[in-house]
Parts: sequence; C-alpha cells; structure tokens
Amino acid sequence: MPKSTIDPNGPRLRFGVLGCGDIAWRNTVPAIQRCGAEVVVFASRSGDRARRFADRFGGAAVEGYERLLARTDVDAVYVALPTGLHHTWARRALESGRHVLAEKPLTATLDEAADLVRLAAQRGRWLAENFTFPYHSQHTAVQKVIADGEIGRPRVYEIVFGIPARPDGDIRNDPELGGGALLDLGVYTARAIRLMCEPADGAGLEVAGATLNIDPALGVDVAGSALLGLPGGATGHLSFGFGLAYRSAYAVWGSEGRVSLQRAFTPPASLRPVLRLERQDRVEERTLPADDQHANVVAAFVRAAVDGAPFGPQGESLLRQAALVQRIRGTAKPSFA
Repeated sequence: MPKSTIDPNGPRLRFGVLGCGDIAWRNTVPAIQRCGAEVVVFASRSGDRARRFADRFGGAAVEGYERLLARTDVDAVYVALPTGLHHTWARRALESGRHVLAEKPLTATLDEAADLVRLAAQRGRWLAENFTFPYHSQHTAVQKVIADGEIGRPRVYEIVFGIPARPDGDIRNDPELGGGALLDLGVYTARAIRLMCEPADGAGLEVAGATLNIDPALGVDVAGSALLGLPGGATGHLSFGFGLAYRSAYAVWGSEGRVSLQRAFTPPASLRPVLRLERQDRVEERTLPADDQHANVVAAFVRAAVDGAPFGPQGESLLRQAALVQRIRGTAKPSFA
C-alpha cells in the first residue's frame, strides 16, 4: 500500500504539461507545485488556454504539443489529454527522452499500454498512470482492519463510482477521444479491486460477467457493472456510470463484519475520511487523518524518476490494470439506453 510521500525538500523535476483541462487546473498542477516540483511550460491546441495556466501557475505557454517536446528544459511530461490521445503523445514524450505521468487510464487498449511499457523500459524512463486514490492513507486503515481480523474472512468486495450525466460536447461522450463510463469511471473500480488484493496486485482475478449500457446516440457506454472472482473464492462487484447521483465508495463484507469508505476515490486534501465498521454487536465510525493523495502520487513519481527505481514491477502493474479493463469490456454484454 503506498504511503504519504510529500517531501518539499526532496528532488526536483521540471514538468511540461500537455493539455490544459479541468483536472490539471484543479488537482494535478497545484499538486506538482505543493510537492516541490516545477512546471516550466504548458502546451495546448489553444494558445489562450495555455496562457491562462501560465498566468496562474507560472512558466511558459506554447501552442501545439510538439513545441513543448522540442524544448530542452523539460524532464517529465504530464499528459492531461483525452484518453484517446494518451498513447500518441505519451509515446512521443518517451521517444524524446522524458518521463511520463499520464492521466488515467494510461491508454484506451491493452496493446497501446504494452507498447508504452516496452518503450519506457527500453529508454530507461519512468511511466506512471495518475491514479491518486491508492496514495491516500485511508486505504491503509481499511487494510489494517482486515489484517487484524475485525471483519473475519473477506468474502465480498463492493465498489461503486457514479457521477451525474455529462453535458453535451463533453469529451467523455466522444468515442473518438476514448470516451465512455468504463474508461472514465470503471477503471477506478478495477484499480480498487486490485488494490484490495495486495500484495498479489490483482493476480488471479477472473471476470465472471459484465454489462455495458450503450447510448446509441453517443456511441459510448454510459454505465456498466462487472462480477469478478477472486483467489480464495471471494467475489468482487463493480458498478459505475454517468447519470447517477455522485457516489465514490467501497465496502468489504466479511464473515464477521463489514468495513466501508464513502469517499474512496476523490477526497479533498482537507477531508478527514470516516471508516465505518459494522459487526453483529456494534457499529463504529472512525475518523481518519486528512491526506493529500494528489501531492503524494506526484511526489512518488518524482522520486521514482529521479532515483531510477526499477521499472519492471511498475510496468507489470500497468499492464495488469489495462488487461483487467480489457477483459471487462470483452466479457460485457451490451444493453442500450
């Protein structure tokens, strides 16, 4: 389980940002700065959008992604583009000798992920997928409850992530840009079930069945679910979708109790999460420390890149995630909205 890793006095890395969207503005760029790294340039198809970022965060603004890669003052590239563009631009960044932190999911397909993993290994560069929630300490608290036997033997893992419907024109409704609920939200639930299977990292997970609800007008899946078999006979139930009241939660149901989190994926750094433990004779809520998962993941990326951490296990983890998502899609029976 990753631990908090913020070290303002730690090694510095010079970032270039490809894509000036909402997640970069709200979360990742401020996190880069909080953990002591530096953003030296923003690139967007729109010069005005890149300048807006530069005005707020400092650094230069360029129009066009190639202009960023042509610079000599960038050590790492944060790819904040739509999913369908991740493979192209992460590949070009790796080819240019940069470390790459890409928004989740890393790519739209397993073949694309495998290509990037091979290239990162060949070039000796660090490649990471910007899942931040595994770097929040609340999950360590859940693992301790399980390890201490407080819920008995885990038997059922229930994981959900839903958000309201996306507005017209949203990139998540565009199949050409890698849209759809599986790649936007379902990937979180897949990553969470793997996190719960540590140290096996999801090895041995089997997709027993899945559904994807397709909106014919959009051409993308807007909701879905999957049933997974875990080693030892436990099951995992994953549910995700657009057009839902916001929910970001998971629970582990064991032979003697149940433990759950209600802000599993997107807790702000100021939030003190609440772990709920239910047993036959009591219900207990434990308020946990606040944690900054966005800065933690960036700090871990910086340290791995600067220290030259072994890439083999990281590459295997990236491929395991992509393979699980692909198995869910390949197993899914479509339904139509």
